[in-house]
Amino acid sequence: MDAKKIRQDFPVFNHSKLVYLDNAATAQKPQAVIDAVNNFYAHGAANVHRAIYDLGEQVTGQYNAVREKLAKFMNSQACEVIFTSGTTEGVNFIASTWGRKFIQPGDEIIISIMEHHANFIAWQQLAQNTGAILKIINLTPDFQLDIDQYQKLLSAKTKLVAITHASNVLGTINNLDLIIKQAKSLGSAVLIDAAQAAPYTQIDVKKLNCDFLVFSGHKMLAPDGVGVLYIAQAWHDQISPYQFGGGMVSNVTLSKSTFLPAPEKFEAGTMPVASIMGLGAALDYLQKHVSYTLIRAHLADLCAKLISGLLHIPQITIVGNIEQLKQSGHLVSFIISGYHAHDVAAYLNQFGICVRAGHHCAQPLHDYLGLPATLRVSFQIYNTAQEVDLLLAKLEYFIKQGF
Repeated sequence: MDAKKIRQDFPVFNHSKLVYLDNAATAQKPQAVIDAVNNFYAHGAANVHRAIYDLGEQVTGQYNAVREKLAKFMNSQACEVIFTSGTTEGVNFIASTWGRKFIQPGDEIIISIMEHHANFIAWQQLAQNTGAILKIINLTPDFQLDIDQYQKLLSAKTKLVAITHASNVLGTINNLDLIIKQAKSLGSAVLIDAAQAAPYTQIDVKKLNCDFLVFSGHKMLAPDGVGVLYIAQAWHDQISPYQFGGGMVSNVTLSKSTFLPAPEKFEAGTMPVASIMGLGAALDYLQKHVSYTLIRAHLADLCAKLISGLLHIPQITIVGNIEQLKQSGHLVSFIISGYHAHDVAAYLNQFGICVRAGHHCAQPLHDYLGLPATLRVSFQIYNTAQEVDLLLAKLEYFIKQGF
């Protein structure tokens, strides 16, 4: 993969010396995505599913085409693709609809200690409000999910397993095939948080056999404010709408309302059409200009290079499974003895180097590890080996000078 050539497609790098290494939080946008959003506004904005005039029909067709692209991307049916504002709304959608209907006192929900707050708090709150029991999978010493413990936590009372595909702190990639198979064997539903995986991995919901899957557009080169929720068709008639309003009704009278079938049933009000157009353009860009095999190899190479350099600095401790990160990682988290992560990040910022510092919306994990904060470097297709060299040089200088 020619990252230097790819960078030319991203305007932010054409007019600045930015070293952007916070891609697990959000990604920069290629010109093709920016153009898609601009074209929507410049050539005429319209709402979808509401107009008979040509512009409205044209926009509706483009909107539906993005849904079809996503269905192909996930190996799902188009009706199973629900547009949301992002991963957070997707998780809360299921907790507020499916969860409130099917979770009863004494039922059990299993999550892991490595979950992002979005996939932690929603289930914590649901359990507290319903009288369900929240169970947490811990880690093995090598930063993997403790599968032996998971198997012991599973029971006939398990109604949901909600698990991240890849940790946004450790970079750990979970064995979803095993996790889902064992949950399904006991009749449990499964939700997958794919926010960290979707930008770098071809998603196949049929192969996974999950019930629900969520991810955000902004982490995969698309605009903010748009995400995807996959709801397996078997659940469509059993789940009530998350919100009510225009565009999702079949008929409304003074006494009752009936709703359209999915996906419209689950998409009330005016959707973020411009961002959805941008998401379609992001998918096109990724699929036409790069391949997921090359993406994963490129990011793993950058992780391996960074890890090699960090291991030569005695004051630095890597937080994660080093071998797995070198083989299939997209991020590396670490700490520097004697320094708070925020201070290191502030120092690097002087040189235009953007890294994440803090608990990364995964405070239970950091508490579990006994760490107040970590530094996180996360890569995308436009990052280069030269940027890794610059980061390592600045870290070595920072420690040597004793700032």
